[in-house]
Amino acid sequence: MPAFTPEVYTSMGLNDGEYKLITELLKREPSYTELGMFAVMWSEHCGYKYSRPVLARFKKYKEAIEGSGLENAGVVPLGDGYALTMKVESHNHPSYVEPYQGAATGVGGIIRDILTMGARPVAMLNSLRFGPLEKGSAPDEVVKKNRYLFEHVVEGIAGYGNCVGVPTVAGEVNFHPNYSGNPLVNAMCVGVLKMDEVTTAAASGVGNPVLYLGSSTGRDGIHGATFASETFGEDSEAKRPNVQIGDPFAEKQLIEATLEALKTGAVVAIQDMGAAGLTCSTIEMASQGGVGMSINLDLVPIRESDMSGYEMMLSESQERMLAIPEKGREQEVIDVFHKWGIHAVVIGEVTADGIVTVTRHGEIIAQVDPTLLTDHCPVYHSEQQIPEYFTKASSFDPNTLPETQTKSDLLKLLGSPDIASKRYVFRQYDQQVQTQTVLIAGAADAAAIAPSGAPKGFSVKIDGNSRWTRQHPRRGGQLAVAEAARNVACTGALPVAATDGLNFGSPQQPHVYWQFAEAVEGIAEASEALDAPVISGNVSFYNESELGEIPPTPMIGIVGILDDPNQAIGMSPRCGESLILLSTLSGLSSHQGIGASSFAAFIHGIEDGYPEAPDLEKEKKLYVLLCELAKARHITAAHDVSDGGIAVTLAEMAMASNNGIRASVSGRFGPFAEVPGNVVVSTSNRDAVQELANKFGIQAVFLGNVNETPEFQLDNDGKSTAWTIEELRNTYEGCFVRLLN
Repeated sequence: MPAFTPEVYTSMGLNDGEYKLITELLKREPSYTELGMFAVMWSEHCGYKYSRPVLARFKKYKEAIEGSGLENAGVVPLGDGYALTMKVESHNHPSYVEPYQGAATGVGGIIRDILTMGARPVAMLNSLRFGPLEKGSAPDEVVKKNRYLFEHVVEGIAGYGNCVGVPTVAGEVNFHPNYSGNPLVNAMCVGVLKMDEVTTAAASGVGNPVLYLGSSTGRDGIHGATFASETFGEDSEAKRPNVQIGDPFAEKQLIEATLEALKTGAVVAIQDMGAAGLTCSTIEMASQGGVGMSINLDLVPIRESDMSGYEMMLSESQERMLAIPEKGREQEVIDVFHKWGIHAVVIGEVTADGIVTVTRHGEIIAQVDPTLLTDHCPVYHSEQQIPEYFTKASSFDPNTLPETQTKSDLLKLLGSPDIASKRYVFRQYDQQVQTQTVLIAGAADAAAIAPSGAPKGFSVKIDGNSRWTRQHPRRGGQLAVAEAARNVACTGALPVAATDGLNFGSPQQPHVYWQFAEAVEGIAEASEALDAPVISGNVSFYNESELGEIPPTPMIGIVGILDDPNQAIGMSPRCGESLILLSTLSGLSSHQGIGASSFAAFIHGIEDGYPEAPDLEKEKKLYVLLCELAKARHITAAHDVSDGGIAVTLAEMAMASNNGIRASVSGRFGPFAEVPGNVVVSTSNRDAVQELANKFGIQAVFLGNVNETPEFQLDNDGKSTAWTIEELRNTYEGCFVRLLN
């Protein structure tokens, strides 16, 4: 008879086959603590049991799982011995149950991932998704919940990020009815470090002490990794204890103490106690180093004296890390942390037996080979099924859409929550702390940062479009990479690396697994073609509730190198200059850039058709062209064509500069077609732009001029439409004030 009933292990997220496998690997029944440790390490959040086969498509990820390459985040050279590291993580389920703390601890967790690479965190970004906020768009109680989540998630990001002293420099926010039961909260962090100071998480050195660093362990966040790997149900609210509680001031001290301690040279290995807490850090560090550990939980600082060993091993209390210092030098590290008022306690040592042994009150409560938890997690290959809507979407004909008015269409698009100014959100974030931010949110397509002491700067952006991805997952994956890279290139930076946050429904649903596999394939194709490899990332499955599954939502963070960050390009054109459309596509599909577009969704209320496919070879040439134009000072502004088409792009440029614009486009859908590889630049030297564009094989079409008249005038096939800048701004800037009040 098994030691545990199915109700026990299934409540931890394990199935019958997995429990049987655990007993076979151990050659005995597990203890209760061991069972919990297996459960969290074999959760999708930690074990990637459904996503691992698909993620092998990423070259860098494949290197990492084969034992080389990545640690907590990838590394990108910046010159003169400096480097960048970046990663994105999701905190979706915790943010639904407890939005403020869920979002706040998402920020704290991703900062520590960067910190344990030996890097100083210098920039935060976020990518957020919520259900609709408009009254009447859903039942009143759903709209009320959506507003509550939206407001408190933003407050949580601001409350933690502003206090911890890392600027939140860029992001995106979008809305869809299918996020109502399951919002998405993805946090991204970029750090700067010296190439020769990159740290490892692989424990080594038999006899070296195991050092607990940071806040005390409490009962918050127990089974948080399991919670993140299951579908929401009626009992989700009861899982509030699964949500961690953050302390940004403790995190700030932890950052400074950790960086100072690393400079002593006494630290052999270090890892954040993130998902699965002490379990994850001890098991993964021992497994990576091919060593064992003995851990005495009686030595761990705890908030409540009656905590069991099970609770201590699975707690995800925040602001904690585990380090391996050299034997005899641990006091150097301890002294640094004590100087900053932070716990630093030896709780065990590295052993030669390859076994992690955990004791509590003098009794062994867990004794396992760590590789059983890291290397033997079962891998599942789900069935893939192409959904019917995808096949039907191929026959979408935009010419069947009824005629509408350009004047009101643009205002409606600018006033829609997806496209409207997110000033309500980013004004709550401190974008300038550390005084390294050159271009802030709203001033350019990406944020530009000039890290202190580094020879070069960087631009960074995170992007994703679930409507594109749902309608055509592979193109959606490609477009997410291309869009983020194009935004970075618009500032004059050459894109060099990507990080991905992959948010999907249950992988056990064949159509969801197909969406996931296709999107990953698209991301891999684009990142390879654009020489921006995926160096880190995160997968979040089971994003669904009784209201349904979320749209497939890959979010892509891109970083690009700026030779001179102080010359980064914004999106405000100067009066008297010409506007040029740089374009990679010579023609459109039968869907005419209206398939899966904002125009179709917000003007006509339909989500149908396919997005246009990017020309990845020419996209890469476009990025180099933009960098060359910026370096030669041939352009003063650049803004890519994305949601809402070129009419939205030009309106945003007019509002950003407060200058008038008169431009011409052609075709019925010319103003609102969403065409990848299109960028509007402003220049006083049309000939130079044209000449360089021709050299790269990129089309350069004159659109119009920038003038002093406070008006945006758009000519389309002989018909002229005009809006005052004030009219545009009132609609664009006033969206969230109107919605939330």
